[in-house]
Amino acid sequence: MAAPKAPVLQPGKTTGEVTLDEAVFAAEIKPHLVHEAVRAEMNAARAGTRGSKTRGMVSGGGAKPWRQKGTGRARAGTTRAPQWTKGGVVFAPQMRSFVVKINRKARHAALRAALSDHAQGGTLGIVDSAAFDVASTKSAAALLASWGKSTPTVVVATEAEVNVFKSFRNLERVVVVLPSEVEVVALVWARSLLVTEASLELLQRRAA
Repeated sequence: MAAPKAPVLQPGKTTGEVTLDEAVFAAEIKPHLVHEAVRAEMNAARAGTRGSKTRGMVSGGGAKPWRQKGTGRARAGTTRAPQWTKGGVVFAPQMRSFVVKINRKARHAALRAALSDHAQGGTLGIVDSAAFDVASTKSAAALLASWGKSTPTVVVATEAEVNVFKSFRNLERVVVVLPSEVEVVALVWARSLLVTEASLELLQRRAA
């Protein structure tokens, strides 16, 4: 199998091709590992801070509101029972962590699978950051238009490539992230992927 390649893109034109690392961009795509990684990342993003008080947590209600017999009313032991106003909640939800553990090897395999899917599907492009000597949303839009791929698009750029960040960040359905922040869930969500030349090596090293 030939090594995968990706076009090098500038606003309005394609200037060449880059040969990609086969170990990262021609890896076997294992849907079950991708599913595990997406589930783990989405669970990790959940706050898990909801919660209500049970009858044992609500303050007050320590005294029996009336005597057991002789009043004609139903017996009651506390005013904090669920059927009372200001009472506790039955089976109240509690704060919890939704974190799901996924092994490091499985996480890296899922990242390689998501990257390989873009490389094999022709939806991976390399941004020539030298073309963005100044920040220009118009130039970024021209690059996407000439490339002709569907959005949403994830753009990966390093911290030093400030002009690339500023150029792409205001475009609709485009998300710009650092190589260290690339998640499998974002790659699965994206219909196309753009990576700068500087961040390509960092991304390959992370997924290896």
